[in-house]
Amino acid sequence: MPKAIDREELQRLVREEDAQLVEVLPPEEYDEEHLPGAINIPLRRIDAEARERLDRQRPVIVYCWDDP
Repeated sequence: MPKAIDREELQRLVREEDAQLVEVLPPEEYDEEHLPGAINIPLRRIDAEARERLDRQRPVIVYCWDDP
């Protein structure tokens, strides 16, 4: 079930539970800047690629970095 988390929880999940970071912006924007260790699965391809690329036993953190 999706839920919003803050920076501290993100860091805890990555550190303690080996969470997977998924950036959902297009590849060009991912290439410009993304969190260390994040993989890119563009939002329009997430349904098709998530099952193949993500470990179902680990937490998944999906984010979209977009400048205001």
